[in-house]
Amino acid sequence: MTAVLWFRRDLRLSDHPALVAAAEAGGEVLACYVLDPRLAATAGARRLQYLYDALADLRAGLDGRLLILEEDPRTAIPRVAEAVGASAVHVSQEFTPFAARRDEQVRTALGDVEWVATGSPYLVSPGRVTKSDGTPFKVFTPFFSAWREHGWRRPAQSSATSATWIDPAEVTGGISELPATDAEIDLPAGESAALRQWRKFAGEGLESYSDQRNRLDAGGTSRMSAHLKFGTIHPRTLAADIGRGQGPQAYLRELAFRDFYAAVLHAWPDSAWRNWNKSFDAIEVDEGRDAGQAFEAWKAGRTGFPVVDAGMRQLAATGFLPNRVRMIAASFLVKDLHLPWQWGARWFLDQLVDGDMANNQHGWQWVAGCGTDAAPYFRVFNPALQGAKFDPTGAYVRSWVEELAALPDDVDVHRLGTNRPEGYPEPMVDHKQERAEALRRYEALR
Repeated sequence: MTAVLWFRRDLRLSDHPALVAAAEAGGEVLACYVLDPRLAATAGARRLQYLYDALADLRAGLDGRLLILEEDPRTAIPRVAEAVGASAVHVSQEFTPFAARRDEQVRTALGDVEWVATGSPYLVSPGRVTKSDGTPFKVFTPFFSAWREHGWRRPAQSSATSATWIDPAEVTGGISELPATDAEIDLPAGESAALRQWRKFAGEGLESYSDQRNRLDAGGTSRMSAHLKFGTIHPRTLAADIGRGQGPQAYLRELAFRDFYAAVLHAWPDSAWRNWNKSFDAIEVDEGRDAGQAFEAWKAGRTGFPVVDAGMRQLAATGFLPNRVRMIAASFLVKDLHLPWQWGARWFLDQLVDGDMANNQHGWQWVAGCGTDAAPYFRVFNPALQGAKFDPTGAYVRSWVEELAALPDDVDVHRLGTNRPEGYPEPMVDHKQERAEALRRYEALR
């Protein structure tokens, strides 16, 4: 009863239901990962670097007994299964449109080899929490109530010793050296790093999370998003440590949002790149040469709006952005520059270490007003007010906008006025005017 355990977005050994299922079959298990050229061609360099580092950590946890292939999984997995005489291929189920298509093609190619999907990257897998009539939720608040009522299992008991592992040298085609990129990431990758980061945050930041998570000058985020993206830790492991206090419950709500957006993308797969609310297909957006130049200034952090520029420069330097700045920067792109949300979503996916299709795309659609449970069309973030509220000391802006770093502490970096240093750009738009223009375009849809 030999089995193949195909790792994907579950690069860990603890709390791994698919590992438990493969081991319980009673035979030997081949652990493998397939570097899909199609994904490598579309993933940003930082995300790939996290992946390679996490794979190195996983391989070390298995004492080298991880087969890593660099080819199309639609041919690789059936070939590997045949090579070891596997009766089953075990996976954690995935739900993005790309993954669903890929898995169906692999299942077909496997023929009589059993396909066993156990668990998923979520507390509650997409499609399990629905309205009473079985249809998917379109609004988060009732989803959250039903999600909590549904509940989830305790962490699965698994480790490197759960299975008898097959030596990957028995299978041809594996690579011994992982690829590398020129990208630098600002956090260590892999299961051991994820567990360390969670213990640190749970001990030092979880209780104050509700008060600190939006403070840009306080570093109150958990920094667990990349670990959750790649499954180097499971959200069940996090939820098991979450108590009933205000901070812990605020964090649990963010995990629910992660499940909600995955459920939305699963129910409406074309919303990955198209407006969930089809009425927004008619909204007027700017395109052409001037729009392209504005987009480049936004990407480079040269808009003249300090908190926007700080965020875009942090993104370019580290591959991470606090959620509050993601919203501010996204609102500026969509409602001050009037550019398509898809432009910004694509750039974020290219740059973010934690770039996740469901979270990213539907976060952008929330800001743009065209998604489920979206922000009201009239909500247009004022960068100066947002900066003053969430970076009151100006420490965040000063840390990322070098032109402003030397300004005296008594200078409000969010409202520079005559204090704008030489070399730092003037605001590229008049926010008040562009807010009015955004509202005009939104009203035209109504």
